[in-house]
Amino acid sequence: MDEDDEEEGPPIPAGTPFYMTPQGYAAIQEELRKLWYDERPRVVEIVSWAAALGDRSENADYQYGKRRLREIDRRVRFLRKRVDNAEVVDPAAQTRRDRVFFGATVSYARPDDSETTVTIVGSEEADADHGKISWLAPIARALLGKGVGDMARVQLPTGPEELEIMAIRYP
Repeated sequence: MDEDDEEEGPPIPAGTPFYMTPQGYAAIQEELRKLWYDERPRVVEIVSWAAALGDRSENADYQYGKRRLREIDRRVRFLRKRVDNAEVVDPAAQTRRDRVFFGATVSYARPDDSETTVTIVGSEEADADHGKISWLAPIARALLGKGVGDMARVQLPTGPEELEIMAIRYP
């Protein structure tokens, strides 16, 4: 993995499939399209205009534009690698709905009787504030393969915890 990739997203262990939901895949493709066809041409135009003004060393438009082009190009390379390596898994096509697999929305109870609901998604789609966790996260890995009523043991920074699976849903 090159240096640019490390800055863009969570590292994925070598040889690990890059799973994504259809929605996550579409979002990455849309971001790539916007960067490449909308934003980059605008920035190139600004840089060209600023370069034509002469002294580039003191030209803020030129310097900012070049920096922004590098950022866009780095993000485009990163997104293209993700798109090229993605394995799109549609949770709606899951046939074994009695077990937790990629794309499942799982409700589980903690030892303090609080209940949490999460959806297991690809690493690029994870958003804890919206209840979406990466399938590589410790809690997701503990839940995978389990059924309603099963206990999942997860090692958290605060110590081990037993989670009871209350419900499993697929789209």
